[in-house]
Amino acid sequence: MNIQVIITIIDVLLWLVIAANVMYVLFFALASHLPKKTHLPSAILRPFGSKRAEPERRHQTSDIRHQTSFLVLIPAYHEDAVIINTVKSFLQQDYPKDLYHLCVISDHMDVSTNEKLAVLPITLLQPTFENSSKAKALQYTVSNVRHQTSDIYDFVIILDADNIVAPDFLSRLSQIAHPGIAIQCHRTAKNANNNIAALDGLSEEINNSIFRRGHNRIGMSSALIGSGMCFEYNWFKSNVTKLNTVVEDRELEALLMMQGIYIHYAENIHVLDEKVSDNDNFQRQRLRWMTGQVQALFQMLPDVPKAIIARNINYIDKTIQQALIPRSILLALIPLLCVIATTSSYIFHLPSSIFHLKWWFLFISLCIALFLAIPKRMHRKTLFSKLIALPALVWKMLLNIIKINHKNKKFIHTTHDK
Repeated sequence: MNIQVIITIIDVLLWLVIAANVMYVLFFALASHLPKKTHLPSAILRPFGSKRAEPERRHQTSDIRHQTSFLVLIPAYHEDAVIINTVKSFLQQDYPKDLYHLCVISDHMDVSTNEKLAVLPITLLQPTFENSSKAKALQYTVSNVRHQTSDIYDFVIILDADNIVAPDFLSRLSQIAHPGIAIQCHRTAKNANNNIAALDGLSEEINNSIFRRGHNRIGMSSALIGSGMCFEYNWFKSNVTKLNTVVEDRELEALLMMQGIYIHYAENIHVLDEKVSDNDNFQRQRLRWMTGQVQALFQMLPDVPKAIIARNINYIDKTIQQALIPRSILLALIPLLCVIATTSSYIFHLPSSIFHLKWWFLFISLCIALFLAIPKRMHRKTLFSKLIALPALVWKMLLNIIKINHKNKKFIHTTHDK
């Protein structure tokens, strides 16, 4: 076998792997522009094993007098800089006070911060974990919050310590929260104070288009995102104990898909989220996400055969998502391979039409997909001028590859500006 054949085989195999990633992104970017569905496609949701039982309810759904009640959880690990403002802002809800309760899980926060929280009309829990994680905070809450409150709630909402929502957040959520579904609200940037924060916010909106809106528009479940999430209280209480990695949203996602529960993307209910503003925080945040992605992939792969037998499309799709190459790495890798393939085609006298042109096709396809996934309101020259920060962020992502430890269960914290 001569050198030309070997290079061609390697090139084609590599192209097929990366093409699958690009086509996935392009397909759902296009799907995000389809008309919005007016009903939930429960017919495609197939749990593993026997038929899923109807979820428990505190009240019968036929009781039109019943109003939805919420338990709102805010895990806060070293979040002294933002937590007081977040709590005070949330307490401005226009929803009946007796129908929602706010619980802050204060983990390694200052005594002065806890004293300020203690005088507010909330439940304050103060666990002391040796190795903190959001999953541990949520599990601790389920075990302890009922000792602090006298009611059982219909739904649980999870917010981050820096999240800000509108006063009608609960009122609007109550209109769509009903048995048999989970909800992911539209998390969006509340700051764009520099190039890094602006690009982080842009990345979030691209994810919203591809993994949330695009999926819902063709009847598939949205992805979760870690905050702005809403689950049935009884379901959450039964399943939160199963979490054991640093990225709990991916585990919750897998559990929902395994049980045939649809995730609805509430794109008109916004949750403002603080974006990272410096290179080090960006790298730590992405390392946490990449580590969680690898952990989720290893956890989900063994159940793929069951999902195939049960025709559980959503579980299979979520598993595929864990295997996708991060887009920022694709943006660096594909142009590099374009140059290598173009150069090699001339050095080794390979047919350009089947060798390097296909790589340029992939690069153009990826650019089109990302452009389609960017909301129209963000198609501004000022935003694209911030792309000057992209090479440094891509470099941070590449460095993270060698730091990924799929066995790591320690929470990787990102800090906030005071």
